[in-house]
Amino acid sequence: MTAAPTVNGQVIGQAHYATRAVLEGLLAADGTTFHESVALNATADNGGSIERHRLVERMTSTLKTDTLTVEAVLAGLITQGLLEEQPGDAARLAQTAAGDALHRRHRAGIAEITTRLYADLPAEDLATAARVLTEVTARANAVLAEG
Repeated sequence: MTAAPTVNGQVIGQAHYATRAVLEGLLAADGTTFHESVALNATADNGGSIERHRLVERMTSTLKTDTLTVEAVLAGLITQGLLEEQPGDAARLAQTAAGDALHRRHRAGIAEITTRLYADLPAEDLATAARVLTEVTARANAVLAEG
C-alpha cells in the first residue's frame, strides 16, 4: 500500500484542477466559462448587485488575473444579458433575471457535486484542510505582494 503524500503544491494543484474540471463540465452545459461563473457568483453573494470596481478587484485578486481580462468577462456577461449596468449608475452591475436563473442552476449543480466529493469525509479532516489551505493562500499572497 502506498503512503499518502504530505500536502504540497503538487497535491493542492491536482485537487484544484480535478475539481475545476468537474465544475467546468457543469458550466459548459450552459456555455458558461469559469470566469463568468465567478462574476455571477460574486454578484449574487452581494445581494444581486455590486460596484463594478469591487467586482473587478475581487476577481483579479482571487483569480490572479488582470483587469483587462476581467473587464472582457464583464462585457461579455452584459452582452449576453446576464449582468446589466444599473440605470443611472454605470459603476454598479446587477444580475438580470436570466443571470439569476443561470446562477441558481449552477448553484444547484455545484451542491450535487459537492455532496459527491465531500460527503463521507470526516468533518475534522475538512476543517483541518480548510485551515491549512487558508494559511497557505495567505502566505502565497504575501509572497506575491512582496513583488
